[in-house]
Amino acid sequence: MKKALRVLVMPISGIYLVLLILIIALLGCIFYRRIESFFIFFPETELSVASDELGMDYKEVYFTADDGERLHGRFFPLKGECPVILFCHGNAGNLSHRLENVQLLLRKKLQVFLFDYRGYGKSSGSPSERGIYLDGLAAYDYLVEQERIPREDIIAFGRSLGASVAIEISLNRRVRSFITESAFTSTRDVARTITLFFPLSYLLPAHYHNLKKIGRVTVPKLIIHGRADEIIPFPMALRLFEAAKDPKYFLPLAGAGHNDTFIVGGRRYFEAFSRFSYRSVL
Repeated sequence: MKKALRVLVMPISGIYLVLLILIIALLGCIFYRRIESFFIFFPETELSVASDELGMDYKEVYFTADDGERLHGRFFPLKGECPVILFCHGNAGNLSHRLENVQLLLRKKLQVFLFDYRGYGKSSGSPSERGIYLDGLAAYDYLVEQERIPREDIIAFGRSLGASVAIEISLNRRVRSFITESAFTSTRDVARTITLFFPLSYLLPAHYHNLKKIGRVTVPKLIIHGRADEIIPFPMALRLFEAAKDPKYFLPLAGAGHNDTFIVGGRRYFEAFSRFSYRSVL
């Protein structure tokens, strides 16, 4: 009798297991974008440091994305004809956490337009992949339409998550050149490097697909990456470089991690950054 019950119970348990897997998969598909955004975006609304505290002259600006979100940025102008770095920052904090980097770029005679994505700092809304792309395009349009910056003087620069935004700008607007730093190939590839997400990584869609897009960027491009990057593995930078079309340049930085490239790279980093920005070559 017990053996007979076992035979009857096993198929039912199997059916329940399949149903459970299907339910989890369905819920994953429904809520994936929310889950992905939860693990990608870490915005802070409070600005930690004011630009004038660092002795930096700047213009406080507000502009609007195509979908109506009101965005905040700071333009750091210089006298003379200097290229403008359209600075697309990473996934955490806000523009006030990038001011040290901006200050060093200004010393290299590079103007900077630093802005916050929706949901970051003083910008309205909530971040999403489509949303931050719209924000980057709106920032470019502000430079051209309000500051009257020539298109050929604008350099799209993206660090980490911002690389996806800089690529989007380079594909949809005319820019002088394009720089990525600490960039990833896609969010699915990043998931494969994380033990917790590896088992499901092959089921995830490849959002922020920089590897697929970078080959369509035609302007000169510079790819910067720390060899000791603890978040985005160095081989991802090599894959991006291989997928990119000429003219292209690669700047590997020994000992640099994910967030300290410009610090560890020091003089070599900024000289290469400046030379490429002015001449589009290394």
